[in-house]
Formats: sequence, C-alpha cells, structure tokens
Amino acid sequence: MPRTPNLMNSTPTPPPDEELVEEDSGLITMLWSLSVSSFAIGGMIASFFGGWLGDQLGRIKAMLIANILSLAGALLMGFSKMGPSHILIISGRAVSGLYCGLISGLVPMYIGEIAPTTLRGAIGALHQLAIVTGILISQIVGLDFILGNRELWHILLGLSAVPAVLQSLLLFFCPESPRYLYIKLDEENKAKKSLKRLRGGVDVTKDIAEMRKERSEASSEQKVSIIQLFTNSSYRQPILVSLMLHMAQQFSGINGIFYYSTSIFQTAGLSQPVYATIGVGAINTVFTALSVFLVEKAGRRSLFLIGMSGMFVCAVFMSVGLVLLNKFAWMSYVSMVAIFLFVSFFEIGPGPIPWFMVAEFFSQGPRPAALAIAAFSNWTCNFIVALCFPYIAEFCGPYVFFLFAGVVLAFTLFTYFKVPETKGKSFEEIAAEFRKRGGSARPRKAATEMKFLGAAETA
Repeated sequence: MPRTPNLMNSTPTPPPDEELVEEDSGLITMLWSLSVSSFAIGGMIASFFGGWLGDQLGRIKAMLIANILSLAGALLMGFSKMGPSHILIISGRAVSGLYCGLISGLVPMYIGEIAPTTLRGAIGALHQLAIVTGILISQIVGLDFILGNRELWHILLGLSAVPAVLQSLLLFFCPESPRYLYIKLDEENKAKKSLKRLRGGVDVTKDIAEMRKERSEASSEQKVSIIQLFTNSSYRQPILVSLMLHMAQQFSGINGIFYYSTSIFQTAGLSQPVYATIGVGAINTVFTALSVFLVEKAGRRSLFLIGMSGMFVCAVFMSVGLVLLNKFAWMSYVSMVAIFLFVSFFEIGPGPIPWFMVAEFFSQGPRPAALAIAAFSNWTCNFIVALCFPYIAEFCGPYVFFLFAGVVLAFTLFTYFKVPETKGKSFEEIAAEFRKRGGSARPRKAATEMKFLGAAETA
C-alpha cells in the first residue's frame, strides 16, 4: 500500500546515490492521488443517473440495484492482494464511487419525500450522521493493530461490502416513497398505505391533500431537464444557489483534511497522528449529531452561515500555526485545535445542509434533474480537491489553508446575500423567496415538457 505523502513539506533533494528516489516519490504520489480521486470519478459519472433510476424503478428498488455496485467494488478491493494491488484498488474505488454517486442522489430524494415538513431538516441531517459514523468506524478498524497492517489491509478494504449488505436487508422493511407512488404512478391507495406505515397509522388526509396539490402542479410542469434548469428563468436562480452550496462544501478544504489528516498532524509534530485523525472523526460525528437537533430550531441558512464563518476563522489559525511551527513549538497545538474546530463548524452546517436543501428548493417536476446536477457538482469538486490537494499543498506549503480561507469567505458572503431560509416552508413559499431575492415578482412558469436526461438516453 502506498504511504500518504508528506503534504506540507517541499520535496527533499535526493542523495546522489539514490537518483530514482524522486521519481519513485512522484509515482507514489500519483498513484495515491488516483486511488483517492478515482472514487470521485465514479461518483461524478453516476450522479447524473440517480434521479433517473429512482423514477424508473422506484426509490427502494433503485437503491437495491445500486448496492450491487458497492458489493462489486468491495470484492475488487478485498481481493487486491492477489493481483496488481494498485490497479484493483483504483478500479474498486471507482466502482464504489459509481455506487455512491447513485446513492447521493437517491437517498436525499427518498428522505425528502418521506419526511414530515416539520422534521425534514433533522431527518436529512441523519443521512450525514450515518456517513460520518461510517467514516469513524473505518478509521478505528483501520488502526495498525486491528486491520490496518501489512497482513490484513485487504480485508479492511473489502469490509465496505458490509454496509451495502445491511442496507439491502433493511430496505425490504422500508415503505416506498408515497410521493413517488401518488405523483409519479398515480397509486393513491398504495400511497396512503405507505404514509400510514411511515406516520404510525395516524390520519394522513393532510399529507394526501398536499401531494394532490403537488401532483397537479407537477402535471403542468412535467419532467424538467437539466438544460431547462439553466434556461428557464424560474429555475435558474435556485439551481445556481444549489451548485454554489455544494461547491462551498467541497472547496472549503474539508476533504483536504479528511483525505490527508494524518500527514497534516504529522507535519504539526504529533508522534501518533493516526489517533488525532480518529479524534477528528469523533468530533465529526458528535457535531453532526448536534446539527440534527439544531437544524429545525436555528434554520438551514443560519447554521450554514455560522458554520462557514467559523471555518474561515479556523482556516486562518490553522495556517498561522503551520507557518510559525518552526519558530514556536506550541503552534502545533494551535493548528490541531483549529483543525478540530474546523471540522466541528463544517458538520454544524456546510456538511449536511446542501444535500437536503436542494431537495427543498424544487418541487416534484424539477427535483430529479436538480439533484442530479447538484450531486454532479459535488462529486466534480470532490475529484478536483482529491487530485490537486497534494500538489497544491506541496506548492503552497503551510500557507495552503490561507487559500481555503479566502474561498470560504467568498462563499459565506454569497450565502448571506443569495441563499433563502427554507425551514418549515412549502415549495411555493421558497419559490417566492427566490423571486424576492432575485428582484422578480413573476410567478413560476410551467416548464415545457421534456424528457429527463434525454441526451443520455440517446447516447
């Protein structure tokens, strides 16, 4: 397995008798970057098809089909010790990325459609909580004395099949989305049964009336294509805001910390950096759980702004600590505390909120296309950061997080001026808020009927 490169130091000059050291180091850096970024490539490709697959098969069946890709990716990585390891690992991560690309659209769609309006944000944040809990568990079992060693690392990689198997089993007990059943398939009785299972048998008349109204609007909108999201003036501002929220999440620098945290802590002078990385994962999980309770009280926009503002301050202190590390040894603690707080602020807002907020911006007609393009944007930015961060860090050295601080500040200002609050609001109220912020009083126009992803179908 390639070792994580030391990202914060300049490349050392090789001794005269080891002329190939620099070449080997460059090859290892390239293979490591590919193994990280191939996951995002798979996500980029598949993100376009999550909404389409969900419409064709239903939300539950689509997620079951997606799990096949997760199992295939886990098998490739699990057996990588038996073949050319780097090829099988990169391939396995790419296939796993395809799975995650599909799921990143399907899960927020399903959650947004089954959740009551009053709990939509909290249930949406639970999706992110499950993700960060999985990251923490993987960090723990990846310790050297458990599975992260020369003999057992392939088993660690193959264990990614376990969550897919578990989800597949649990999905058989999950009801299909009542909105999909009623609005897409016109199966009112099945939708009522699904709602009663979800609501615990309480009266669902109000929910059915809301879906009936949404179905009436969706029938006039029909299916909205990705092109229409940018050409139709009614959708242009919401989709641009959606893209900016996902870009803010990825370009904040958080994945630079997640992917390369061990090297960052090592550079900061920690003798056992892997335990600090696990500490980051623990903080990640705790504050994501906190956001579940805060998101319905403080609101989405407020939490996003608080999170981004805190990340800006932490990024500045992180860089100051790394820059002055050689002069003051205690600056290593400043950097480490800043990293922990940076992750905390991220999970309060920018981590979970963009995924379910996009679903709240759009009604049933444009929602699949909007989620597809938002997921693609997220995965594309993820890929750029994963591939470029080691090279940017090598070029900028300890100043790298000053760069991210500037990016975070820009996105914070954009959020303040352009992003509306969606807490407890209907799709009509959110659309009116967008018109208000965009200086337009025009009502939303019905979209011309176009097949979703028609270009992909003809390919």
